[in-house]
Amino acid sequence: MLYAIIGEDAENSLEKRKLARPSHLARLEELKEEGRLIVAGPFPSDDGSFSGSLIVAEFDSIDEARQWADADPYVLDAVFERIDVKPFRKVLP
Repeated sequence: MLYAIIGEDAENSLEKRKLARPSHLARLEELKEEGRLIVAGPFPSDDGSFSGSLIVAEFDSIDEARQWADADPYVLDAVFERIDVKPFRKVLP
């Protein structure tokens, strides 16, 4: 099943985001290589920072999706102050 992982950035976390980005992208690349990643990207702000990110990927269960999200460098390095994991149904395209 598909799950949406929505991370909300902590205030003033841009420098932390820049440092954690290579590790974060490496994990996303693994999902992509496994054919499980549908889409991923940040929510940009007008000032050049970010307010969070969205990842939509396939996992066997919501628990697996949460475990994956909890182990993300953006969580471990306090870029995200909050994450939500929700089932997602792709309709279009």
